[in-house]
Amino acid sequence: MLSSFLKQIFNRKNMRKIILILIVIISNSTLYAQKNIPNVQIKSLKGENVNTIDLFNDENLVIISFWATWCKPCIKELEAYNENIQEWTAETGVKLTAISVDNARSMSNVAPFVNGRGWANIQFYLDPNEEFKRAMNVINVPHTILLDSNGNILWQHTSYSEGDEYELFEVIKEKSMIKDEK
Repeated sequence: MLSSFLKQIFNRKNMRKIILILIVIISNSTLYAQKNIPNVQIKSLKGENVNTIDLFNDENLVIISFWATWCKPCIKELEAYNENIQEWTAETGVKLTAISVDNARSMSNVAPFVNGRGWANIQFYLDPNEEFKRAMNVINVPHTILLDSNGNILWQHTSYSEGDEYELFEVIKEKSMIKDEK
């Protein structure tokens, strides 16, 4: 009796529905698991402690890009952002902050790497123990997050393909217009 009941529930037609429901539940729980920025210590490129809450001290949107020196898509993404950030900031006031998740062995290479690239329009920080990365539920890099001035997550994107920066800028314009209307 129990086996026939289980066979009815877990037939092919119902299994598709069950899988779809599980996917929706899991997606929503991971999308909304972290709604705003946690209070975590990171480091400046000079080695000074910085609290993540201090990244949000004005009325502007903030882009946070988690990256690493060994990650080729991360470098392409930061190159694209660096080419556009001055224009984006002039138009919307958005700021760009990049958080390196390089490990202790390669962390000392981050500042020379950044300086060699000429990425002067981006604020760089180090997450030596990946506490901020974990607190933000970031699994892979590159991972870009758009936050409002209160540290609330407005948009997220993982990986990088050429042209993704334009999608981000469209979201920035949309969110900054909504902010201006309030």
